[in-house]
Amino acid sequence: MKIIHVIGSFDPAKGGPQAVVVRLAAAQATLGHDVTIVSYSDDEVNYRASKATATIPDFDKVRTFLLPMPNFQEKLLGSRASKAMQPLIRAADFVHMHGVWETNLLRAAMLCRRYKVAYCICCCGMLDRWSMQQKAWKKQLALKLGFRKMLNGAAFIQALNQDEIELMRPLGLKPPSIIIPNGIFLNEVEGGEGGRAGLPNRPFVLFLSRLHYKKGLDILADAFRQIAPLFPEIDLVVAGPDGGAEAEFRQSIAEAGLESRVHLTGGLYGPAKIAALKNAVCFCLPSRQEGFSVAITEALACGVPVVITDACHFPEVAQAGAGVVSTLSAKAVAAGLIIVLENQERAAAMAAAGSRLVRENYTWPRIAEQTIDAYQSFQLPKTGTVPGPDRFNVAAPA
Repeated sequence: MKIIHVIGSFDPAKGGPQAVVVRLAAAQATLGHDVTIVSYSDDEVNYRASKATATIPDFDKVRTFLLPMPNFQEKLLGSRASKAMQPLIRAADFVHMHGVWETNLLRAAMLCRRYKVAYCICCCGMLDRWSMQQKAWKKQLALKLGFRKMLNGAAFIQALNQDEIELMRPLGLKPPSIIIPNGIFLNEVEGGEGGRAGLPNRPFVLFLSRLHYKKGLDILADAFRQIAPLFPEIDLVVAGPDGGAEAEFRQSIAEAGLESRVHLTGGLYGPAKIAALKNAVCFCLPSRQEGFSVAITEALACGVPVVITDACHFPEVAQAGAGVVSTLSAKAVAAGLIIVLENQERAAAMAAAGSRLVRENYTWPRIAEQTIDAYQSFQLPKTGTVPGPDRFNVAAPA
């Protein structure tokens, strides 16, 4: 199949969606498909992306069609993206879009409808209730100005978990939803145990994500303040690019007198990221909202017990005994950290359970096959008639 992936940014600093796109595309290329990623980039982004994709198997088989970073007019209209994507989409068998609120995605959907090419949308958690409440008036206006038509024109909505389907349901979207989660490449989490460059020489809890309000850094600061006196040998490492919450987090840590025990490393990619995960005694993501966190999945695969919130929508962690799923409060997160840190045998059992959970369910080769099966079930013949999804189990419209 000729598959086109479209995403608003190729920058790994933007978080999980870019990490997902490059790995899914590589896994599909490994299966013998013709795969192209279309996005915006520049030299700085290309440098970060090259580091982030260096260990991905068969990524060299994926074509990248990268446009210059958009100016205001391009962000508003997407004209340059539309012109560039036209021949690509016209020749495509299926288009997979990642995200919602980007004009290049809207333009891609318009081209798909023009040329009778089926497309799906992975909403990346952007349509659940919490996300829709952020800048709500802008999103409601965008829905009226074309984004609802974009969503309703999809062959299917890719949901990352069952919670996402339920949380999107109030929007009343017409396409069916198919659950296809994110995953990992096992080779990307091999090795890394020995390298501690830039990491403390003491045991540490690791937060690895964008430093953004959504990720619950304020909750983490309060939770670490609560447990710090109980575990004086434990530090906290916060790894990720600033997404607007760094200054407030630094202030909270300073007010708690914990600067010497908290280490901000900036963004970590490739082997440096895996080294941080494998050297951590616990991974903590007290997020207010997640679709399907790549960071949590990587932590589990690396054999690290995790403490996450129920807003991460990963109940399998608790079901598998791979960590603690807490409610969204500093007190609950602190309690979860205590459970992991106070008993090494229990933490080791959690680590083994998490590694087993990922290896049995969340690997990119398995997920790539699921996506191809879904594409083929909904692929439009060149006549433009719509086939029935008779060989794929789909959920009711969200």
